[in-house]
Amino acid sequence: MEQSIITSRQRKSWTKDRLFSLINGTLLLIILIIVAYPMYFTIIASLSDPLETARGTVIFFPKGFTLEAYKEVFRESQVWVGYGNTIYYTVLGTIVNLICTIPTAYALSHKKLPLRRTATWFFMFTMYFSGGIIPSYLVIKNMNLLDTRTVLIVCSAVQVYFLVTARNYYDTSIPEEIYEAAHIDGASELKTFWQIALPLSAPIISLMILYYAVMHWNNYINAFMYITDTDKYPLQLVLRKILLMSSNMGQIAGTLDDDLMAAYARKALMAETMKYSLIFIASFPVMIAYVFVQKRFMTGLTAGAVKG
Repeated sequence: MEQSIITSRQRKSWTKDRLFSLINGTLLLIILIIVAYPMYFTIIASLSDPLETARGTVIFFPKGFTLEAYKEVFRESQVWVGYGNTIYYTVLGTIVNLICTIPTAYALSHKKLPLRRTATWFFMFTMYFSGGIIPSYLVIKNMNLLDTRTVLIVCSAVQVYFLVTARNYYDTSIPEEIYEAAHIDGASELKTFWQIALPLSAPIISLMILYYAVMHWNNYINAFMYITDTDKYPLQLVLRKILLMSSNMGQIAGTLDDDLMAAYARKALMAETMKYSLIFIASFPVMIAYVFVQKRFMTGLTAGAVKG
């Protein structure tokens, strides 16, 4: 009797587990489709005939496969210039970010640091309150950084959110006793940081590299406000310029004869497909970079979280 009762309970428990797994899996699948489909649609739309894309008939598979949108984009020499500038800003900017963020986070993690809380709140204050766009522009102008490559590198040298994340990592993931043992053995603070803290910081450094690199790669606002020389444009501004030029062709077409109007109408349709190719061109390097750092991404994200 008791055995049959236990078996019945096990069956009910097994049924509940299966039901939960089914519901959970279904919800996760729906979320995956919602998240992944926009990028998938971007790819198939960029490979489809412009007329089919404009009609809205492209849903699950490309129609009228063509690479014309990518050819149109890459015919612009400014795209290659923008790629070069963005790679330069991303690589050098990320290095500057790490140099400024990691040592600062390490110092703020030491509980014996004088005025530690005051310094932390000093950084935290800037995360919630800022002077605004106009004062920031005037500061950049007075420092003679307008229309220079330097402004896109040093303007965001430290992001407070990333700084706090790195500080929490040092606070919770590396015991203070390790530093004390190194000091007893005669290691200086610099040597302790270089030979102990840094090697143990691989997960959070990987996370910082990903965050900062994506920030620089997608940088648009700072470049739009501070850069006027097209030779210094990052990729985002170059793509915006091409997209606006292509979109304006449809407005020009109405003032031309039939032959030119047909050509410009085709260009206007191509602009619709170019929108998707531009999105994919700008996103592809970031997606590739994520593949190489995903192993350390979750480790650094959870290690830098606030633990209760």
